Amino acid sequence: MKFNATQIPYRSTGLFSNLVNDYMEAKGTAQSFVEYNATIDGYKKAIKQRASFPTNRKVLVKVLQNQYTQLEKEVSGSNTLNNKESFKLVNDNVSLLLKENTFTVTTAHQPNIFTGPLYFIYKIIHAIQLAAELKKQFPANNFVPVYYMGSEDADLQEVGSYTLAGEAYQWNTKQKGAIGRMKVDDELIQLLQNLEGYWSVKPLGKEALEVLKQAYQKGKTISEATLALVHSYFGKYGLVVIQPDDSKLKSLFIDVMEKELRTGFSQKAIGATKEKLASTYHVQSDGRDLNLFYLKENSRARIEKQGGTYTIVDTDIRFTEEEIVKELHANPERFSPNVILRGVYQETILPSVAFIGGGGELAYWMELKNVFNEVKVHYPILQLRNSFMFMNEKQTANWNTLGFTLEHLFKPVLELELEYIKSQTKENLALTNHIESLNELYESIQQDVIRIDTSLGDHAKNLSVQAQKKLALLEKKMVRAEKRKQQISIDRIQNIKGSLFPKNSLQERVENFAEWVGDYGWDWVEAIMQHSTTLNSSFSIITITKD
Repeated sequence: MKFNATQIPYRSTGLFSNLVNDYMEAKGTAQSFVEYNATIDGYKKAIKQRASFPTNRKVLVKVLQNQYTQLEKEVSGSNTLNNKESFKLVNDNVSLLLKENTFTVTTAHQPNIFTGPLYFIYKIIHAIQLAAELKKQFPANNFVPVYYMGSEDADLQEVGSYTLAGEAYQWNTKQKGAIGRMKVDDELIQLLQNLEGYWSVKPLGKEALEVLKQAYQKGKTISEATLALVHSYFGKYGLVVIQPDDSKLKSLFIDVMEKELRTGFSQKAIGATKEKLASTYHVQSDGRDLNLFYLKENSRARIEKQGGTYTIVDTDIRFTEEEIVKELHANPERFSPNVILRGVYQETILPSVAFIGGGGELAYWMELKNVFNEVKVHYPILQLRNSFMFMNEKQTANWNTLGFTLEHLFKPVLELELEYIKSQTKENLALTNHIESLNELYESIQQDVIRIDTSLGDHAKNLSVQAQKKLALLEKKMVRAEKRKQQISIDRIQNIKGSLFPKNSLQERVENFAEWVGDYGWDWVEAIMQHSTTLNSSFSIITITKD
């Protein structure tokens, strides 16, 4: 198979916010909300600045080494997951993190079951490719691609679901709390068996399916399963996975969390930025007076301060200020940053120069520069992740037959239908010229009528409006009649648009990788690797044709 990529400017798709478009094009005021531009010069500055911010590399490396030692033991008996070359590449990258000239290129995502939507994979691949490109541009430094696992997310509805062949599947577990701490149970095994039935008829799905089966063993936590899964797929590229829900890592963040508990500094820090953003753009995240959660057993609940009392929402747990600070120092793993502080935590434990995220992620990160400044944490370059849309052989052939360009894919269906019909008929389907002539005629009639009786002028005008409406209705009937003649092609337009924009959303936000790896094997992933731009993010349409 051949995978051919066409890059489309983000603004041309009409699917991205003005804030993201302006940021990518260095227009408007978007650049004022970040520290650096996402350019070679911006990276040069970020690398220099990042070196002056302290990172506890010893603790970071120790945690990662323990994590991968444990993983290697767990998969020692699996021919599918135990790739010694992958472990060596990852462990070498982990060791590099001890060096002051080593930086990370980080992307973050929740541990969606079975990887969830396609952009889970797109993010990771972008991090891998950008790290490799930065090494070429700045050979005196090392760059390690990192997937930061958002395992403390508690949105089971989102993280615990996936869509396959247009049908949504939901993990109906009774477990609660942080997703990463939940365990693979009978209900999740059942979902995996459903997936197995789908992949069993796919020509190239067996190998990837075996990875899923080995990773999601009953009793494992979702965090452990996701680590095994992602390492099996991407460890061979040197990708390092970090599980931030760790007491040693959170101990590095105690000072920031204590400041938040005592002063609520983060919400105050984003106030001026939100006001400035809102004057031109849409504000993404409001935050709360305290932007921390409390994790214990099967719950992740908000911390609220009422007078001098700290309340754990929906529980009977209460603390005074000194009690909750004491709890923080004794058990830092019980505290979890929300969206406003999560990035600060990430950049505290990792020596990042770049954060790769989607449009929504970058929008809320643009609110946070003052939060980073308040606690003297480095604010990284924001790199918009690459987006992809894949068209299989049949879709590609049918679209080409219709005579549309790939840019036409982003137009509304009705607009495409009308454009196609007009291109196929020799008849004039627009009555615009006749309507203009009719207007001139009725204006002349109105003038003649007014000279006889001014009160009849409005009547003549109403007749003109009624005649125009009837002609407009006639025009619609003419278009419908022509549509019936072209019904096969019209159906083809609707089917292609519906399949490429499932649920009226982008393909990458709905479909699961199983559909594509099952049909094309690892060549599909390699195609993303090949066409994943690094510094210049793009929306790429990849058409698949036979050799």
